[in-house]
Amino acid sequence: MDYVVLVDSKDQAVGTMEKLEAHRIGALHRAFSIFIFNQEGEMLLQKRALTKYHSPGLWTNACCSHPKPDELLIDAANRRLQEELNMVAELSEVFDFTYHATFDNGLIEHEFDHVFFGQSIDTPNFNTEEVMELKWIDWPSLLKWVADEPTQFTPWFRIVLPLVVKKVEQIKISNG
Repeated sequence: MDYVVLVDSKDQAVGTMEKLEAHRIGALHRAFSIFIFNQEGEMLLQKRALTKYHSPGLWTNACCSHPKPDELLIDAANRRLQEELNMVAELSEVFDFTYHATFDNGLIEHEFDHVFFGQSIDTPNFNTEEVMELKWIDWPSLLKWVADEPTQFTPWFRIVLPLVVKKVEQIKISNG
């Protein structure tokens, strides 16, 4: 069984719970989302495998998951990037946010989500139990696609994308 770290609104650990149970009752728990960019500034998207317990067949960011109890966030992020995409990237935590989403199958995501950015030139060799397709996409195409066909994307991706866009713009401005 997989366990998640339950947290309060300030991301302070308050216990653990079996992952599916946490998603059944909507318990706030710690999570992370990874956004990978290539040298052209394109973002890597994954289409979730049809066997995933929620949001199967939907497009989302490169990788998402939960740290194990007593696992550092950065270690968990690197572990899942390797497990899902067989990819290595230098990751930096950029921001966090909390969200709540209910799925068609009755499961609930209520997560304190830590967002990591990374850059890679690796060609991902994805795990087909996790991912069914990958795509590098430029910003204008991505933003148009999400606006035109939002139901093709996971709820958390639609929520976090404006925050990611804002953060990428801030990083570009500060780096000149």
